Order: sequence, then C-alpha cells, then structure tokens
Amino acid sequence: MPDTTPAATAPHYVIIGVGVSGSQAAAELRDHDRTARITIITASRLPFYQRYDLPRVFNGVHDWRTFMVHQPGYYSDNRITLRRDTRVGGIDAKNRLLHLTHKETVHYDKLLVASGGRPYVPEHLVDYRRLMFGWGSFEDAMAVRQALPDGGHALLLGGDMIGLDLARTLIATGHRVTLVAGEHSFWPHQVPATERPKYLAALQALGLELLEEGDLGGIVAVEQSVAGLPARRVVFGDGSDLHGDVVMPFFGLAPQVEFMAGAGPDIERGLLVQRSLRTTDEHIYAAGNVCQIWSEKDRRYKFYNGWKNVRLMGSVAAANMTGGSDEFRSNPDAEALRLDDQGRIQSPFWEYQ
Repeated sequence: MPDTTPAATAPHYVIIGVGVSGSQAAAELRDHDRTARITIITASRLPFYQRYDLPRVFNGVHDWRTFMVHQPGYYSDNRITLRRDTRVGGIDAKNRLLHLTHKETVHYDKLLVASGGRPYVPEHLVDYRRLMFGWGSFEDAMAVRQALPDGGHALLLGGDMIGLDLARTLIATGHRVTLVAGEHSFWPHQVPATERPKYLAALQALGLELLEEGDLGGIVAVEQSVAGLPARRVVFGDGSDLHGDVVMPFFGLAPQVEFMAGAGPDIERGLLVQRSLRTTDEHIYAAGNVCQIWSEKDRRYKFYNGWKNVRLMGSVAAANMTGGSDEFRSNPDAEALRLDDQGRIQSPFWEYQ
C-alpha cells in the first residue's frame, strides 16, 4: 500500500468556507492528491451541515448533530484540517498568505474561496436589521423557532426561494405566513412579468397571504410593536402597517468577498473567474455563490446559483487546482423554475439531496 503521509514539500490547499462547494472541493482534493495538506477555514462554529434542512427545526428537530453531512471523524480520517469559528481578515496574494483576524497567518499553495453569500438586505432596511431574524445558520433557525410561538404569524419580506421553502414548512406546522412580495420574489429565478401572476397564485394555493410591496408604497420601516400586539410592525409608504411575531428578510444573497479587497484578483460583485474557476491570480480559485463566471454566450460574468451548480463548482475547482483542465458548465436543471400539471411550484432549491 503506498505511503500517504504528507511530505514536507506537499502542497497546501486552503479552502475558505465549509458549505456545499468548499466541502465538495475538499473531498475531491483528497481523492486527487493523497499526500497534500488540506485546510478548511470557516467562520461557522459547526462543521458542514445541511442548511437546506433548517426548516426541520419547526418539525421538532433541534439537535444540530442531526443536520451534519459527515459523520464524526470524517475530517481526521481524511486528513482534512477544519478550523471553525475562524475569520479571514485579508489576503496577501503576492506571498500567498491568509491573515486571520486573530493575527495568525496561514500560507497556501492554492487557495479556493468558497465563502458563499450572506442574506442581502436592501440599503434602506439595513438600519432595521436588529429587528429582523436571519436564516443563514442553525443558530439563526433556532432563534426564529424560539421567537415564533405555535400558531404565530411570520412576516417574510422579499420572498426568495430560501424564504419560500421555509414558508412551506411554517404553513404545514400551523403557522400563519404573510409574504410581502417584490422584485426579489423567487430569487435567483427570474420570472417574466407575464408569468408572475401564475406563480403568485401558486403561493397563495400553498396558504401564504400575499401583499405586493409596490401596491403599498414600499417598505418604509420595521419597528418594535406596542404592548398587546405581536412583537413586530412593518410600516409601508402608503401609511398602512402589518403586525407579526417575527419579520424575516429574504431578498437573495450577496457574495461574501470583503476580505478579498485589495488582494489582487478582479472583483465586480463577486470574484471574477473563467470557466476553469481560476481568478485573475493563478493561485486563487473561487466556487459557489461567491463568484461570477465568464459566459461566452452572454459576453459577461454571471452568477450561477442552486446546489447542483454549487456542488459542481467544487468538483471543477478541485480538479483544476491539482493540474486539471476542466470547465464549469451550468446544469440546466439547477436553474429551472416551473409549474407542474397541478399548478404547483417546482424548483431545484426545494429538491436538495
């Protein structure tokens, strides 16, 4: 049996992010190179877990270990160093160094940025963030579960596919859900204006109560409510308001690339990459919601969302970081939004396996 002990000269692959693309890349890097050093750095306190399953907290699943994708011992068995609750403050691409916020530096031979996206909140609502509940982590999910009473009323703003998935579970578990729909509804899918009424009708058939933000003069504020009423109040431009137990923003995701500022690779909204997933720095790759990929057809850089695409990006990045020449090609099924014969919404965001 060949010796797989890492040598002193073995390459060091560093991955920022422990989501779908980062974890897929780590597994395949190990398959491609049995002697390499592999380090995953994540701000999360938990190992890789299934975020698409978070609505299950409303079905009584409250043990974080239930959501784990890998069994205990996976990282040590595969000689992958997982550094949790660790944040990258900046990158020195010239010397191939990561500067961690606690002052440590980490050298890499090849770097994969797979830090994903954070929930996007429109600028005019940022000041009200503390009065809204997030949905980006297990901790967020449990905070919502504790704040929303049985049979309580959740107010969802925007209505991206992650939020609509949660809405399905909330309705199924006896909660009331009101969606304030707007331009971000169904993100990242783009629904033509002529088709929008059919998709909104499908949401109402699920049991959602619908309001159109545009008909109300826009969302003006989110406030703490007064005694005797539900905890939160959303105020609209026409002077009307809406009360609920929790308010949750679902306006899509924004790439987490702040730590890359000044590092060297080109950035638009996300890191710009070719279909090899290499950035403009030969030692830095990017995968997942954090990168924009060059499209020859559209002659521009585009985001590709959905777990199928994100997982495929992890595979392509791993192959090319180890000397391959693969290209990312979007899976058409990863982006398709449609209505079935019964008029029910079908989206790959609701079909994770």
